[in-house]
Amino acid sequence: MRIPLVVAVLAVSAASALAESAAGLRWTAPATWKAGAARPMRAATYSLPLAAGDQGVAECVVNYFGPGQGGGVDANIERWKSQVLGPDGKPAVAKTDKRTGRGVPINLIDATGTYTGMGGPMGGSAPAAGYRLIGAIAEGPGGSVFFKLTGPAKTIAAQQKNFEQLLASIQVDK
Repeated sequence: MRIPLVVAVLAVSAASALAESAAGLRWTAPATWKAGAARPMRAATYSLPLAAGDQGVAECVVNYFGPGQGGGVDANIERWKSQVLGPDGKPAVAKTDKRTGRGVPINLIDATGTYTGMGGPMGGSAPAAGYRLIGAIAEGPGGSVFFKLTGPAKTIAAQQKNFEQLLASIQVDK
């Protein structure tokens, strides 16, 4: 009887250890994602396991810049669109959507192509063909929180369910 109780307590502890928060919002990262060290301008960074045969880097970066900081939702969606290029070198076709989960407005973008990253001195990486970006902007009481999932398209497709679970876990932190 005690062993199942101990296992249950450990499972809850492990799940809450992956819970993060910013801007008055709280979310829980998937257990298979590895939390990275603190980095400037990031609320969290998660490394994702690559799908078989994929090479490169797959990660979910969570940014929070402060109340009223980081630009508006539309400007960020447009910026993310410009980071993924189609075969013609122009921004790839991106799907956008809006939803509300647990009372939190969330704006989404999904684009596949050549990922150019942030560009400029903060970018630091060469363009990567065959990548996918899924982004979400959650509007919290203390400002917007930006969730950006990037990596090889096959890996991101395999991780899409986990990303959806992360988004479903977003709630106002009480």
